[in-house]
Amino acid sequence: ERRRLILCPRETPFSTLHLENMLALSKYGVYILPPSASFYNRQKSFDDLINSVVGKILEAMDFNHTLYPQWNEKQI
Repeated sequence: ERRRLILCPRETPFSTLHLENMLALSKYGVYILPPSASFYNRQKSFDDLINSVVGKILEAMDFNHTLYPQWNEKQI
């Protein structure tokens, strides 16, 4: 159906087989987005960490969200 596919591999460390399979999928246009929390938004709670992962997934799907400030917004 030519819809965007996002793969969120959660188990680490990745073996060679994992990496080769992700490379093959990436060559087909699959978004590889490991659900790792980012710390540049200065999260203060576990919910903030979860929101950072969910926000990245929503952004990859071209959805707007208010889970954290976007880079083009004023950072607090």
